[in-house]
Amino acid sequence: QVQLVESGGGLVQPGGSLRLSCAASGRVFSINTMGWYRQAPGMERELVARFLIGGSTNYADSVKGRFTISRDNAKNTMYLQMNRLKPEDTGVYYCKYSQLGHNYWGQGTQVTVSS
Repeated sequence: QVQLVESGGGLVQPGGSLRLSCAASGRVFSINTMGWYRQAPGMERELVARFLIGGSTNYADSVKGRFTISRDNAKNTMYLQMNRLKPEDTGVYYCKYSQLGHNYWGQGTQVTVSS
């Protein structure tokens, strides 16, 4: 079993920045993929950014050039640096961890971009 704890969400003005963190604990193995997803009210959950096997990254077109995904393997922690935030970035951001055919989700952290 893997536990995920997200943090770093909050209220920010348009153009501002936030940094999200996702810490994994439990039966964590070195071969895994992690990613960030978000869900706006009334919308389906969508991919924001993720690591693929081998370490390459994949971003949604809407966040390319503004968001950066990173990870610290020694701490089993993943980050999402979000810059130049827009109101349409508002939603609950979820961390997803996958290994050995199993998917685990964090509880989500709210990001609200509003003036």
